[in-house]
Amino acid sequence: MKYSHKKNEHQARKRFGQNFLVDRGVIELIVEAIKPEKNDNLIEIGAGQGAITGPLLTKCPRLSIIELDRDLIPVLKDKFQQYANLEIHQGDALKINFRKFCTDGRPLRIVGNLPYNITTPLLFHLLGFNECISDMYFMLQKEVVDRLGSLPGQKSYGRLSVMIQYYCKVHPLFLVPPSAFNPIPKVDSAMVLLQPYSSPPYKATDLALLSELVRTCFQQRRKTIRNSLKLILPDRRLKQLDVDLTLRPENLSVEQFVQLSNQMSSLL
Repeated sequence: MKYSHKKNEHQARKRFGQNFLVDRGVIELIVEAIKPEKNDNLIEIGAGQGAITGPLLTKCPRLSIIELDRDLIPVLKDKFQQYANLEIHQGDALKINFRKFCTDGRPLRIVGNLPYNITTPLLFHLLGFNECISDMYFMLQKEVVDRLGSLPGQKSYGRLSVMIQYYCKVHPLFLVPPSAFNPIPKVDSAMVLLQPYSSPPYKATDLALLSELVRTCFQQRRKTIRNSLKLILPDRRLKQLDVDLTLRPENLSVEQFVQLSNQMSSLL
């Protein structure tokens, strides 16, 4: 079944960061990567005009959509009215409790062409539901995908890299040119797969402390970690840490951040 994409249907809104995917080849690549199946618990964030929604529905007729733009709700309802098991939720994904979609024990599979302006807060929001999520396929700004998979010592390595990699395996999939969207964005995009761990390879004893540690360190990324740790631990406790305090945060691996956080937890 084919789904037409009429450019006149809805004017993209800058305040929602809307760039609608229109390239059929890219859409096919996305669906091929996701491999949706009939009984999947699939959620699409930011369906837009339904470019990905249609192909997903042909393989997984039980689909839930979260769309912020109220004006797009009737467009989606009209376009996909033949799908009785399609659920359309108007709302802000940043405020959604994703556990409500996991009531029957089926893990969530989350898909989205995410607006660039909410990418980081939304990813952090979703990490709070990682135990309910099987995998996440997102179209993001290429720069963000680079940050997600960055390694220590790389310029793009930072807070987002550490926290995402603590919770998930990161698999960059393929690049998407600006011409694949309408309106055409000024940046390159990329598709990424995030797979939450059932059990993290390095276990933090205090997740809130780990998050505070990573955030504090990368707020002063050009300074040694001693400067950041002083904001969390008393000076006399710093000497008890088994870590080189002259390192910069960009030199610490995810495992080292977890080890440091666990040491700090025992001293607080």
